[in-house]
Amino acid sequence: MARKASLSGFPEWLPEERLIEQSVIDVLQRSFELHGFSSIETRAVETVGDLLRKGEIDKEVYAVSRLQAEEASASESGLALHYDLTVPLARYVVENAGHLAFPFRRYQIQKCWRGERPQEGRAREFTQADIDVVGDGVLPFRYDIELALTVVEALGALPIPEVTLRVNNRKLAEGFYRGIGLEDTAAVLRSIDKLEKIGPGKVGELLRDEAGADEEQVRLALELASIRTPDTSFVEQVRALGVTGELLDEGLEELRQVVAEVARRAPGRVVADLSIARGLDYYTGTVYETVLDGHESLGSICSGGRYDALARKGNRTFPGVGLSIGVTRIVSRIVSQGFAAVSRPVPTAVLVTLADDDSWSQAQDVAAALRGRGIPTEVAATAEKFGKQIKYADRRGIPFVWFTDTDGTHEVKDIRSGEQVSADPESWMPPVADVRPVVTAV
Repeated sequence: MARKASLSGFPEWLPEERLIEQSVIDVLQRSFELHGFSSIETRAVETVGDLLRKGEIDKEVYAVSRLQAEEASASESGLALHYDLTVPLARYVVENAGHLAFPFRRYQIQKCWRGERPQEGRAREFTQADIDVVGDGVLPFRYDIELALTVVEALGALPIPEVTLRVNNRKLAEGFYRGIGLEDTAAVLRSIDKLEKIGPGKVGELLRDEAGADEEQVRLALELASIRTPDTSFVEQVRALGVTGELLDEGLEELRQVVAEVARRAPGRVVADLSIARGLDYYTGTVYETVLDGHESLGSICSGGRYDALARKGNRTFPGVGLSIGVTRIVSRIVSQGFAAVSRPVPTAVLVTLADDDSWSQAQDVAAALRGRGIPTEVAATAEKFGKQIKYADRRGIPFVWFTDTDGTHEVKDIRSGEQVSADPESWMPPVADVRPVVTAV
């Protein structure tokens, strides 16, 4: 963030920073809707039992109590603020299954809360933007490809450096581990997921200690994780390791399809990265992580994957595939690195001045006419000297100042250039770029 928060982990934005955040949200919303995703909003709280059921037990949840009543403790029947939007989606699908058309395509942009140590890119209160497709019983694999394309397009429209979508497949990984005799694939995945943080030497130790791997199994597991290609050549590299299996073959083909299509539509934006494990147990196929090129230390700004049992209701199973974009993480980096500039820090385009205090009502008529055409307008509160009213507009970042003479004629001044012209409140329009604040990449 650009400045130190008074309460660590709970970002607050200055007006121009908030304009950047809102612009990011608007771009994502437009991108999602262009791809046919519908917006939903879920409640802020879920039961603690539900929040802990999806494998995020290492994340501290914020329990909700009423006036700090002891009985509202973090028991499984208690309530807590949601730490992501996947758990709420699962409950929402089960509770509303009779009202939804499947496959259900949803996006959701909301606040989340997570009790972890604040640092750059990690906050205790943050905004996420999720997209998911949920099926009833089955969900065609092609949605895995469509989600990747949607996210690459959405992130590409933001005022940030280029992104790289790193993709792997859990079937590929699990099939390979079983093929070399490692049956505790969950333990292997948890170890491999730490590769970037602790390096291959420490991961090798974890594989020996927690997954019971011997030296040859460690070597092969680390060789698999070292494969990284911007095209489908990873298939031959995996085959060259000499491991076979039906699940491995299925995962290889699914990953090949994702990488081939994204590479065709967004060249240079996708990498098959077989070190991507996503340590959560519920992923069953494609897994994604996305990094800002040149800012990899920030961590993933967008991640997710395929889960074949997002939720269950009786004998019905709802598989899904989805991605979560860390809006707050992205905005923090935009602000701290100056990736974007705002044309002005306030929405107001015009300040209507007062010649005297009796003209306030007439000035409101002018403002109403301008607002009626979508021009954000303020009216001066007091009839100070025009010089002071202009200075106020300049201090606020308002580009135009409106004057009404005693004979009813009107003029408007662009205080950036000094140009002043006659104007009619019923027809005058500022340049399109000045109607609203504009966020542009720097």
